[in-house]
Amino acid sequence: MRDLLVTGIVLGALPFIFRNAWIGVLLWTWLSLMNPHKLAWGFATNAPFAALAAGVTLIGLVTTKGPVSLPKSSVIYFLIAFILWMGLTTAFSIYPELSLEQYIKVLKIQLMTLVALALLHEKKHIQLFVWVNVLSIGFFGVKGGIYTIQTAGGGRVWGPGGFIGGNNEIGLAMLITIPLMYYLYLTSDAKWIKRGLMAAMLLTAVAVLGTQSRGAFLAIAAMGFVLWLRSPHKANSAFFIVVIAAVLLAFMPDSWFERMGTIRTYQEDGSAMGRITAWKMTFNLANDLFFGGGFYIYTPFVYALYQPDFVKSVVAHSIYFSVLGEHGWVGLGLFLTIWFLVWRDAASLRKRVKGVDDLLWVHHLAGMCQVALVGYLVGGAFLSLAYYDYPYNLLVIIAVTQRWLLAHTQVQT
Repeated sequence: MRDLLVTGIVLGALPFIFRNAWIGVLLWTWLSLMNPHKLAWGFATNAPFAALAAGVTLIGLVTTKGPVSLPKSSVIYFLIAFILWMGLTTAFSIYPELSLEQYIKVLKIQLMTLVALALLHEKKHIQLFVWVNVLSIGFFGVKGGIYTIQTAGGGRVWGPGGFIGGNNEIGLAMLITIPLMYYLYLTSDAKWIKRGLMAAMLLTAVAVLGTQSRGAFLAIAAMGFVLWLRSPHKANSAFFIVVIAAVLLAFMPDSWFERMGTIRTYQEDGSAMGRITAWKMTFNLANDLFFGGGFYIYTPFVYALYQPDFVKSVVAHSIYFSVLGEHGWVGLGLFLTIWFLVWRDAASLRKRVKGVDDLLWVHHLAGMCQVALVGYLVGGAFLSLAYYDYPYNLLVIIAVTQRWLLAHTQVQT
């Protein structure tokens, strides 16, 4: 039944993409984030649905009746520069053939990011794009929250596979989703939608705790701090945040608190020290090789050269150190600049529409994207998710909303 449902949705949507290519962006986003076909049990499990959706969407760039153009934004230029730089570092990598395999995967994701930037122009496109992101990851949040409650916090929440297969990775993905859920809650009129979103937010928060991810715990604390800073009524907000945190933590067993307690004693934790050693290796490598080592650097040979006192070969587990080791200091600079510009553009959006009632949705959306970005930048410090497409969808949301606002203002004028 699941196979037929997913197959029917994909095949049923394809004909509409030729005339409305933005539908292909929504379909691709759903397939790439949620991987619904992987939740089936039969013929659809290994079907190349994402590739099919991407291929038809690329054809739709030519046949669509809507506009096709990239936003005129500095963040887009830096994104393209980062993509090209990764191609250059791949050419100069330690293992060119193996690095090329990963670069092709990253290139496919970034190509569809650019396609989304070119096709999402209208307000309804932006709204539906946010909904698809929320529903794709929110599904696992609701499911994981229910599981955590059923097991009284004893069972650990794991991801469905791919980028977010691990508990840490799915924890961060769900965490990024909560602010977008809150945006939809703020801008929805129907009571049943608002109630459903509130329940989904609470269950997703429980699921994040249920992953027992220390990185996600630090990220959710950082996001809560940003929300408190943004609140005009800080005393009431602090009370509300404390109460919600107390209610959520009441579900968790003693083993959860013991695991979170290891954050203070990281020197005694093998996993944490392995990360730090990997960071040292990437730092040494970047200082030696201008282009970095390429995507494939976590091998005994590379460790023997740049961190010889470590016997294991582990990945960097950090968006910052993985980019540093793989693409050098220039690559890290481009990567950091991208997210700085996303934050700056979101702040600019909030400032421009402040006090304008019919543009309040832009104010809320930009603010919640900033909160989600804080979660990614804090939680990502402990995860290898530098190329995960979900955070780049935040970039898309801000860039296309900025373009929409510019066009909307010109029309009003």
